[in-house]
Amino acid sequence: MALVAIVGRPNVGKSTLFNRLVGMRQAIVDETAGVTRDRHYGKCEWCGHEFSVVDTGGYTTNSDDVFEQAIRRQVGLAIEEADVVLFMCEAATGITDYDAEIADILRRSKKPVVLAVNKVDSGEKMYDSYQFYSLGLGEVWSISAANGSGTGDLLDEIVRVMPQEDEVSDEHQDVPRIAIVGRPNVGKSSLTNALLGEERNIVTPVAGTTRDSISTYYNKFGHEFMLVDTAGIRRKSRVSEDLEFYSVMRSIRAIEHSDVCILMIDATTGMESQDMNIFNIIVRNRKGCVIVVNKWDLFEKDSNTLRKYTQALKERIAPTDDVPIVFTSVTGKQRILDVLDAAAHVAGNMKRKISTSALNDVMLPEIENYPPPAWKGKYIKIKYVTQLPTRTPSFAFFCNLPQWVKDPYKRFLENKLRQHFDFEGCPMQIFMRSK
Repeated sequence: MALVAIVGRPNVGKSTLFNRLVGMRQAIVDETAGVTRDRHYGKCEWCGHEFSVVDTGGYTTNSDDVFEQAIRRQVGLAIEEADVVLFMCEAATGITDYDAEIADILRRSKKPVVLAVNKVDSGEKMYDSYQFYSLGLGEVWSISAANGSGTGDLLDEIVRVMPQEDEVSDEHQDVPRIAIVGRPNVGKSSLTNALLGEERNIVTPVAGTTRDSISTYYNKFGHEFMLVDTAGIRRKSRVSEDLEFYSVMRSIRAIEHSDVCILMIDATTGMESQDMNIFNIIVRNRKGCVIVVNKWDLFEKDSNTLRKYTQALKERIAPTDDVPIVFTSVTGKQRILDVLDAAAHVAGNMKRKISTSALNDVMLPEIENYPPPAWKGKYIKIKYVTQLPTRTPSFAFFCNLPQWVKDPYKRFLENKLRQHFDFEGCPMQIFMRSK
């Protein structure tokens, strides 16, 4: 599938156009310059042609922004990856030094370039766009990303210059989605970069560097995932700016759309209340979970530290404590492949189907040894159990008085199922039905 990269200086409307092309509000749009920091991917379909679109941060030089150098490198990587470069300028401000610098880079890149002049939302502004012919990048396409005018002709041109090689069709449809979530600055983007072996996401010591949820296809070491790096989720009282509010909402949406969540916590601070809030969001949304304790190299250890830390962590998250826990140091690349193995194991467990005969052979003797407590002199008899055809493991127990089976006994049944069958890291639902 062809890849189109949208590049340009800050605040010319790249993310607005990106959202219009992919048909959803996927990238954050705000009047503040420099909102987009990472490369952001989506899919666009036009006249039967499907291609990927990547939104990049605004290209700047010599600014006092701590992210400026990293953003420049990300733009360079996007241009290298792309089959077509969509270069965006703004009609009202004319050609700036940044525009001339980017045009120079693009002329040297030998990639097909489509030059779009944005914010041409009236006939009078059309005349402002003609000066951009002097950049030497060929035809100029006048558009308004906000209201959509001119985008049809622009897409026609993109499809025309695109390399026509139908390599991979419908991609990554049935691949598990793994979301990396946690508080700000616990190492989520560093883990993504370490797993991918490239600087896919910007990493700085500043908390809140990542603002969007960034999806990347991963196919290495026998694992195939969509890896989603998310913005750090902090307490509502600490969310001071609109942008961060959007980032937190996008991270929560990434949890909702994932199959397995990797919850990263800081070894030096332990499982704090905000980590528990994120864990509860994962549990409420019935997603698979792996807990990754990062910065383990900074923690003072003795021979029993690992066992005690694991025990304390399981007590903190009880009763949902059947979750794999991996201790890592992402900067030292220690045990990061164990994180992948654990996530793949949980993703496999989510799809596990147990035959009805195997379930009854195991569970009916357990129920006979420890039957449900009688209610008002009536005895509850469970006759039969089967797995339901749902996205997450769910089991129906058929009995004579389902309404009198209480939650403690349902937890007992869940624990026995986990004891006999491997559902580590998976949410589980128990339903009582009348026979």
